[in-house]
Amino acid sequence: MKQEWYQQKWAIAATHLLAWLIFFSLPYLLHPSQEYNAQDRAAEKKYWDLYLYFIDFTLVVFFYLNAWVFIPKLVNKKKIVDYVLYMVGIFVLMAVLRFLFERIILKHQVIDIKPVILFTFFIFFFVLSASTAFQMIIDKMKLERTTSARENENLKTELSLLRSQVSPHFMFNVLNNMVSLARKKSDVLEPSLIKLSSLMRYMLYEADEDKVPLLKETEYLQSYIDLQQQRFGKNVAINVDLETADTNYEIEPMLLIPFVENAFKHGTGLITNATIDIRLYTRNGMLFFSVRNKFSKDSSEIKDKTSGIGLTNVKRRLNLLYGDNYVLHIDKKDDWFIVSLQINLH
Repeated sequence: MKQEWYQQKWAIAATHLLAWLIFFSLPYLLHPSQEYNAQDRAAEKKYWDLYLYFIDFTLVVFFYLNAWVFIPKLVNKKKIVDYVLYMVGIFVLMAVLRFLFERIILKHQVIDIKPVILFTFFIFFFVLSASTAFQMIIDKMKLERTTSARENENLKTELSLLRSQVSPHFMFNVLNNMVSLARKKSDVLEPSLIKLSSLMRYMLYEADEDKVPLLKETEYLQSYIDLQQQRFGKNVAINVDLETADTNYEIEPMLLIPFVENAFKHGTGLITNATIDIRLYTRNGMLFFSVRNKFSKDSSEIKDKTSGIGLTNVKRRLNLLYGDNYVLHIDKKDDWFIVSLQINLH
């Protein structure tokens, strides 16, 4: 996966460098003026500069030591007491170094311990807070990336499984159609086989893609409907209107076929005036797809083991793929089974 520019190593290194340059300027701005600006104490100022360089180096080491060692090995492993002891020890060490510097190097006979402790505590607490926040943000980003990668992998696995369950169900129905035509010794068997081969080519070589052009998916639906129309002839009134105004739209392959399969499965047979209406069109980035079929309330339908797999899977796939960007209504009204689907293709 391509990284954003701010996630690249050079950007991270530059950010760290800029932050330290800003931070290193603070001691010079906050240091007591008499220790920096007195003209008669040039030697002392030199010692102070050396001390500040040493402190700068120490704080950098402490920052990354806390972020990369103490937090992962102590805080993340719930060794809070050990962590607190280490922090207290480092703070005391920094305060003692400051005290010894003023007493031995600068030879101050009288030292006010409160400013030493307060100044040391301010610097220590600032670096400790920044280091801890830095590592917490890094850990959170790593966790989010790991979680996202795991969810994407699970999503791909589940979608692949759902799609693999659709294909055998579809092929089972189409092959049944071929058997029926062969028994009738129909003249349309040969063109039907040609259509079937194109459907299989689509399923084998194109249906594995994440997205396919809506035009190809529409052609796939039309071929399937043609095969069913050849099978049922005049016994079923089939009205089809598949319109794709914009050929740039894409859709997940074999997403719509379960609705059409369901219509032919449950809308044919011992049904008076069997009728199936299928419509598809696009407007302003929205896909509108509807399928409705006549059904008989009195017919006692014997369902096979695969009954319902298509619709169950397609609902799950819609949830995984489009989330809140789709609306699906399935209803039974006045001897009609009606499916209405809207998808935001953007």
